[in-house]
Amino acid sequence: MLVDSHCHLDRLDLAAHDGSLDAALDAARQRGVGHFLCIGVSADNAADVKALAERYDDVDCSVGVHPLDVQPGAAPALDWLLDELNHPRVVAIGETGLDYHYEPEAAELQQESFRLHLQAAQQTGKPVVVHTRGARADTLALLREAALPNAGVLHCFTEDWDMAKAALDLGFYISLSGIVTFRNADALRDVARQVPADRLLVETDSPYLAPIPYRGKPNLPQYVREVAEFLAMLRGEAYDAFAEQTTANFKRLFPLARVKGEA
Repeated sequence: MLVDSHCHLDRLDLAAHDGSLDAALDAARQRGVGHFLCIGVSADNAADVKALAERYDDVDCSVGVHPLDVQPGAAPALDWLLDELNHPRVVAIGETGLDYHYEPEAAELQQESFRLHLQAAQQTGKPVVVHTRGARADTLALLREAALPNAGVLHCFTEDWDMAKAALDLGFYISLSGIVTFRNADALRDVARQVPADRLLVETDSPYLAPIPYRGKPNLPQYVREVAEFLAMLRGEAYDAFAEQTTANFKRLFPLARVKGEA
């Protein structure tokens, strides 16, 4: 059994499934995907991801504000975030973090929001889902400052081994997406070979970043199978054992998730 540890079910392009989310999830289940973590990115979609988690037994969700969704003069309020996190199907915080690649001018605003999410993690003990791009030093500095008891995951990881090692040393997990299958991702594949087996997750980040051979097409949760098969081959591991290990890792990191069946 596999877990898609990071997907945006409220944003999927469902054309391949005649507009049906039920059909898209069934297609993933038929490929061995037994659980889905639907990720919040803004105050506006918090209700949507919670509704999806309430609708499907094999879906849990996170709530938070993506760094590129933080609005000038309107960083999320801690009271709002804590209230949202009180929902029983909200098992994680985020995604949050820093993205200077697209908005370097918003660094201070993003840092304010990231600190708030990390404060919520300190208060609730829920793990944090971290997005980081072009902000390696500041991301690690804020994570060290927070010293979270139940850290979280650097999702859709695209950095080098030095950053991965630093995050692992802080207790974080590393999640890999379809990017690892891309032709120009040799450096990321080197990281993928080195991440300890008990600290690795797999994800689609759907509808974005579809793996080979679907690159350029809308991504779907069913394609987490391609990510997992590629990584198992890359690491020289049997697929079934790899799937079991990454599912066990997910359950350990997100203990509130209602993952059913065998790992």
